[in-house]
Amino acid sequence: MNTSMMKNKVQLIGNLGQAPEIKTMEKGNKMARMSIATNESYKNAQGEYVQETQWHKVVAWGKTAELAEKYLQKGSEVLVEGKLQHREYVDKDGVKRNVTEVQLHSILLLDKKKEASIF
Repeated sequence: MNTSMMKNKVQLIGNLGQAPEIKTMEKGNKMARMSIATNESYKNAQGEYVQETQWHKVVAWGKTAELAEKYLQKGSEVLVEGKLQHREYVDKDGVKRNVTEVQLHSILLLDKKKEASIF
């Protein structure tokens, strides 16, 4: 196994907050942006159960983006695997922004209505 791929590896199971946002680039290559919510339950110091939701930005390219566009929708339960990527950009107001995203390698569709499938 290639250990360099293991140095920056992320796996998340969660639900899409909305349908993937699809962009077609100049040469026809597609990009899909989506947000995935993961939930964690725990007991706080007072003994009460608390459910905490974390939102994760995810980006897919090429064939994976095309398949995300075709099969994923708001609420889809998925297992995503990829790597963390950090980038900086300047927004339209000239403010410097930082973003951390999961650069997608693969998705496993977990919706119970459909047979689990990897793409």
